[in-house]
Amino acid sequence: MQINHPHTLAEVQAVFADYERALLANDVDALIAFFWQSPHAVRFGANENLYGWEQIVAFRKQRTPPPPRTLFNTVITTYGNDYANASTEFRRADGTGRQSQSWIRTAAGWKIAAAHVSFFKD
Repeated sequence: MQINHPHTLAEVQAVFADYERALLANDVDALIAFFWQSPHAVRFGANENLYGWEQIVAFRKQRTPPPPRTLFNTVITTYGNDYANASTEFRRADGTGRQSQSWIRTAAGWKIAAAHVSFFKD
């Protein structure tokens, strides 16, 4: 298995950046589309544990837009051509957080299969 094949890494870096733009714009439809449409998808947030695509969709549709944030210490690693981890830290005016995502290549493109977000008020 090749780690960080340049083409695969570039693909995941691009979709990760697209996700961040959608998050900052609160593009709910795009944010929903980034997640794997499966009952096996998981998203643990600062205040919620979501199991399955349907719970993730319901959360996104009712969530208020997040405040602006700046990413730092972002690490994206690909494993072979179909799996990647993306981990980052972020700063907002009200604190600091961490985010990790497991990305898988599907027939519909790269999707988030699992995500975790934590947040700490400074």
